[in-house]
Order: sequence, then C-alpha cells, then structure tokens
Amino acid sequence: MNQNDIKINVVRSSMAPFDEYTAEIRELWDSHWLTNNGIKHRTLTENLKKYLSADNLTLFVNGHLALETLIAAFGLTGEVITTPFTFVSTTNAVTRNGLKPVFCDIREDNYTIDADKIEPLITEKTSAIIPVHVYGNICDTEKIDRIAKKYGLRVIYDAAHAFGVSVGGINAANLGDASMYSFHATKVFNTIEGGCATYRDPGLAPRLDCMKNFGVDSPENIVYAGGNAKMNEFAAAMGICNLRHVDGEIEKRRLVDERYRNNLSGKDGIKLNPVCADVKRNFAYFPVVFDGAYNRDDIADRLAANGIFARKYFYPLTNNNTCYGFEGDRTPVAESISEKVLCLPMYADLSADDVDRICKIILS
Repeated sequence: MNQNDIKINVVRSSMAPFDEYTAEIRELWDSHWLTNNGIKHRTLTENLKKYLSADNLTLFVNGHLALETLIAAFGLTGEVITTPFTFVSTTNAVTRNGLKPVFCDIREDNYTIDADKIEPLITEKTSAIIPVHVYGNICDTEKIDRIAKKYGLRVIYDAAHAFGVSVGGINAANLGDASMYSFHATKVFNTIEGGCATYRDPGLAPRLDCMKNFGVDSPENIVYAGGNAKMNEFAAAMGICNLRHVDGEIEKRRLVDERYRNNLSGKDGIKLNPVCADVKRNFAYFPVVFDGAYNRDDIADRLAANGIFARKYFYPLTNNNTCYGFEGDRTPVAESISEKVLCLPMYADLSADDVDRICKIILS
C-alpha cells in the first residue's frame, strides 16, 4: 500500500487490551447489573478520586451533561462570563440552563480566557465565571479566584482538555468551585462516552446524584426536574481498564509532541503551543497557529489531499454561531486565533515517520 493511501485522523482512541476489557466486564453477565451505580461505577469513581487527587467526584454519561448539571446544581442565574474559544458544548450548557453567556476574549499566548478582561464584564446579573482550560493550558486561576471572591461569583472550570494536568503541584480537578471533565473517546482518558464533575463542597454530591437520575430522591419522591445522565457499567469498565494505562499513553503522546517540535520549532509563521515550567502536561492536542507565509486553510486542504485530517479547533467561535439568536460580543484575539489555528494529528500510536511526513507537507 502506498504511504499516501494510509489515512491519518486528527485523533485515535486509546483502548486497553481486548482481553483485559472482556475480563473486566465478565461479572456483569453474572450480576445483570448494567447501570444505576453498579460495582464498576463505584470502582471507577474511587480510582478517579485517587488519580485526580479529588475528594469529591461524580460520574456522568458525558462531560456536557456534567457541566450542564453542575450549573443547575449551583442554582446559577442571569449572566455567566465565559470564553467563545471552546467547543460548542460549553456555551450550550449555559444557554440550556436559561442563562446568558457573556463572552470574554482570550490570551494570545495560551488561548485561555483573559482574566484581565473579566472584571469590566461583571454586572449585577453575573452569577459565575466558566473559564476553559484549552489544549491542556491552564487558566490564570489565581486571578480568576480573586475576582470571583471580590464579587461573590462561582467558578466552574471546563477541564475537558485537562485530564491529568496539574499546575504548581495542584491537580486541575481542585481548582475553582468545581470542574468538568470529558471522557469522550477522543480524549486522553476515555470511557467511550463519559465525564465527571469534581467539586469542593461535599454537600453537592447528593444534589448531583439526584439531578442526573431524573430528580428522583426516593421511589415515591421527585425533587428536581432532572434528566438521565448516568454512566453505565460498560463505560465505567472501559474507564477502569484505560486508567491503568493512561500514564503510558501520555508518555507516548509526549514523544509525538517532541517529534513535532523538533520538526516545526523556530519556523517563521509557525507558532506552537506554549510550554510552562510549572505545568504537568497531558499532550492532549498539538495546535499550531499559522501566520505570514502560511495559510491555515490551505495547509488543512493539502494535508487532507494526502489523507491526513487535521482539525480547525476551535473554529468558528461559539459567539459567531447563529443558534443562540444574539450577536456575539466582539473578541478580536479569539477571532484571530480561530482563523489561524489547526490541530495536527495527535494520539499515542502516531508514528515518528507519520509525524515527519505531516511536517514535510506543511513545510513544503
């Protein structure tokens, strides 16, 4: 087969060995307990608490519903300050709770919300800040916390990109009032589909458990207009298996990241994701901002013509989507980055030869 006939997608799911997974789910055939807080669900919860150094953690069927339920559980009202440089799920979780997203621009260096621009956006209607850790880059949490305390606001982090990431020795799961993680198949750690919420207040646990189970408080009592956001046992079993291997998968990703940097560093018109000394990284994505002689769209097309599928991530900005029925706040830095950024293929099993081929196409 010609090398150019081999398709390379932007991501490829990490999966534990098949025999390991089938051994993990074997007892489900004996118990017939497939959902509703079974043994796999409980085991994964405890394993993740240890891995993330989180005292309080609730599993969900996906990260989106984890965030949507967190917003509801905190009883937020009015306006929420957030970033448009994110996947649409973040903004959807806000609007589906009947809240108005107020969009703050991002930093040009690491693409996270610009904490220096948050305070002018606060009004008497503001109830929370929902920042996003982008590509594993951590927000300016100290400044955000100071602002939140000054105005009495909640802080919920969208940490979908930050599994296993820590800053200054503190795991991202312990930042703000709460954090949401996505365990989608494309993430560093996956449960096929899934997610979780981590949070400071242990009193939030029964509320989240109730809300994710139709609002059922007891067999004869409904206390919330809840939904169905429970993780099933097969997804939890996949998570148990994948968690055993996640550190090895991250190390493989580090080698891919290193190979890209060896090829692309120091090239005019090519800006790579920043490396911060106090951040333990997870190498979730390899975003490149193209400028000058390089045109992002042309590069994406040329890669696709060679069977290599990169992703314009994040593009378009969520405040430019028409579904919300309002004109988005102007965020010029985010607009500029969204028109220039391209996430190159990044996954644990991507070979050095394939990375070299991708870079050769770009540099040509």
